[in-house]
Amino acid sequence: MDLYFSPLACSLATRIALYEAGAEAGFLRVDNRTKTLEDGSDYLAVNPMGQVPALRTGAGDIVTQNPVVLLTVAEAYPAAGLIAKEGLARTRVLEWMNFITSELHKLVFTPLLDSTSNDGARKYSREKAVKVLGRVDEHLKTREFLVDRFSIADAYLFTVLNWGRATGIDYAEYPAIAAYRERLLKRPSVAKAFGEEFALYQAEQAKKAAA
Repeated sequence: MDLYFSPLACSLATRIALYEAGAEAGFLRVDNRTKTLEDGSDYLAVNPMGQVPALRTGAGDIVTQNPVVLLTVAEAYPAAGLIAKEGLARTRVLEWMNFITSELHKLVFTPLLDSTSNDGARKYSREKAVKVLGRVDEHLKTREFLVDRFSIADAYLFTVLNWGRATGIDYAEYPAIAAYRERLLKRPSVAKAFGEEFALYQAEQAKKAAA
């Protein structure tokens, strides 16, 4: 498998899942500004939407859309237990995946991170964040993970919660979320993936500052 990624973007969740599964994978960095790969090739030829992640499977197929990419990894490595094979346990993971992508990623964080958003859009997102983050915080008060074990939903939630610093969202108001983030940062797969991408992000920011 090859993962097309940008440092600390939502593709971080798939890097975490791949490490959790012990998968052999390549990592191809995408410049979000130019939509090119490090070799200068056009990323739009891989994903016409220009978004990360995209995943090239062992069969050579390209899979896009973060929840589907994560599900593809989970199903390719079932022994990792990143999603249940069937039943309500599987449904709960998919339920949280949908919640994260629709209520947190797109509704709350995308308008706050997008430089083209206007003040009205940002105000609306911050208002919605109170209810959405409150729901997550309440759920995590009595749980180590979103479901009964670490899953692809946790990899995705951890990734999205990282954007709080860039958007000025303070998790001190959500103590269960704050504790959850600290717990996951100690998990080997999360620590490795986050450490690698944070270093790449810092180097990227330093390069921009020096330009």
